[in-house]
This record gives sequence, C-alpha cells and structure tokens, in this order.
Amino acid sequence: MRSFFLILFSVFISSCSDSTQPKPSGFLALDYEDSKYSRVNLDCPFTFEKNDFSNLEKNNPNQPCWLNLDYPRMNAKIYLTYSPVENNLRELLIDAQKLPEKHTIKADMIEASVYQNEKNQTFGNFYEVEGDAASQAQFYITDSTSHFLTASLYFEVKPNYDSILPAASYLKKDMRHLIETLKWK
Repeated sequence: MRSFFLILFSVFISSCSDSTQPKPSGFLALDYEDSKYSRVNLDCPFTFEKNDFSNLEKNNPNQPCWLNLDYPRMNAKIYLTYSPVENNLRELLIDAQKLPEKHTIKADMIEASVYQNEKNQTFGNFYEVEGDAASQAQFYITDSTSHFLTASLYFEVKPNYDSILPAASYLKKDMRHLIETLKWK
C-alpha cells in the first residue's frame, strides 16, 4: 500500500510541472498593395497625384474644391479643403494650426514637420498624430500669396491606434506624396 501512495504522489508531482499556457493575442497582418499614383486635374487652382486605390469625391457642392479621397478598403477618408488667400493668410494659418490641437485630449503625441518646396512654391506643416485620436494626420500647404489647402485623415471607426496603425502609416505616405506633387495653377 505504501508503494502505491509513493507512486501516486510521484505522478502528482510530475504532472504539476507542465502547466498549460494560454496563447498570446495575435494581431491581424494587413498588407496593402503598392501605391500607384495618377495626376488629378480638376477645375481647381491646384493639381496633385492621388493613389489609384482611392476614390475622388466632391465634398461640398457650394465649394467645388473641397474634396475627399475615399479609401473604402480601409474605411478612411482624406478631407481636402481649399481656400483662396485674400488678405486672410494669418487667420487661415491660425485655424490650420488649431486643428491638430483639438486632438491633444486623446493623442499620445503630435509631431509637426515643416515642408518647403521652392520650385513648386509650396510651404506648410505636416502633423502626425499618435494615439487614439480621431485624426491620425493633417497638413496645410500654401504659396503664401494666393492659395491655401488643408487635409485631414479620418477613419470611419472608433479610433484604436494599435488596430489602425498599418492603414494610418500607408495613408500618411499617400498624404506626403500628395504634398510633394501638389502644384498651383
């Protein structure tokens, strides 16, 4: 009987060493197609290149140069708003710089980078937003005399930075390409 308890005890001891571990949570691996760009020529005082995977939409019938770049696969839009500069550059700059500040409540960090292209006469700021903010990127661009364009990236879902990060990175690249190819007419 004693040997039976000894064997039973050794079985219990040896069975306790291997505990089952839960599998760690995984993340969805999202791969997007390589960007292909084509020039957009509208009846607006500017032209730019957009990703062929986006759909160009008119945003406001009263403002023909307020446009959306819709990315249906990512459930996201880049909102473009054009304003002529008519002795109001200071006000336009103040409004454009206030836009990223509205996201400081939810943002972990907002990083601004200056953009200058003397050849195309385009100058502005690009804002990258990290965290669960509503907008992940914004920019404004101007020639300082006649034209002013702002853009904001929004996802049509509740912001969860970890989940939208791959799509946000892809779309930030598209926004930078838009800035770099923007030309005033």
